[in-house]
Amino acid sequence: MRVFVTGASGHIASAVIPELLESGHEVLGLARSDASAAAVAALGAEVRRGDLDDLAVLREAADQADGVIHLAFKHEALRTGGFMDAVAADMAATRAIGETLIGTDKPFVSTGGTLMLAMAGITGRPGTEDDQSEGGPRTDAANYTISLGQQGVRSSVIRLAPMVHSELDHHGFTPALIGFARENGVAAYTGDGGNRWPAANTHDIGVLYRLALEKAPAGATFHGVGDTGIPRKVIAETIAGRLGLEARSVTDEEAAQYLGFLAAFASLDNPTSNEKTREVLDWEPTHPGWVEDVRNGHYFG
Repeated sequence: MRVFVTGASGHIASAVIPELLESGHEVLGLARSDASAAAVAALGAEVRRGDLDDLAVLREAADQADGVIHLAFKHEALRTGGFMDAVAADMAATRAIGETLIGTDKPFVSTGGTLMLAMAGITGRPGTEDDQSEGGPRTDAANYTISLGQQGVRSSVIRLAPMVHSELDHHGFTPALIGFARENGVAAYTGDGGNRWPAANTHDIGVLYRLALEKAPAGATFHGVGDTGIPRKVIAETIAGRLGLEARSVTDEEAAQYLGFLAAFASLDNPTSNEKTREVLDWEPTHPGWVEDVRNGHYFG
């Protein structure tokens, strides 16, 4: 299968593209800069120059491919206050790809986040793949993708855990938490630290995207989750232990000082089930979980 991958020079793609190639697929990777193009080529993929705002490029590449995996998102907007602009760009890109694929029966695997479940008020129990929200940032794009399953597209959405981790992770939530702890001299959590965040190893996520591309039923939602819920206090204590610092509870008002852009998510309780994902796709996470991976030390080199 010839697969068009957006976000091809990013963290998740660094596991997805090798997994696709090793399974006999061809990959056309979107790259917005010379550095990104070099990274995509180094993975063994063909390069297609363009970015998330080049809707004509997205349509043409989707039309020429046998399937699409949409990983791109303007993640830097989380740090700069432009989150809603990034959400709008993602929605436009998702529609451009989706409209191109209508009636083709091609697979289209897009990306969401499990934290959207907590933000929609699903707390106190593990969120499941069947839990859906009527709308909101990023959720609108996911809902649109799911709706394509009724329009001749074998569409699916993978909701990723907030902490996708491995030696390939250089800019995600885990390095950010470590960076804030170093800056402040303390690894912070809010309240009693009992709220839970799920996590997943990047290498397991690479397999998940390949399986979704190959055999996901139309309109399906999956959870890219290995650890279904790690208490925030445990996360802070694990980081503190590696840095030789204190793990400390801070108030919601103090969270911005200690956790920067992650303060908005600090108190969310997001336990997340992966039972249906494992059953439908025959997916089994096999790589180290978050605590073991962080204790291995590669984040602190």
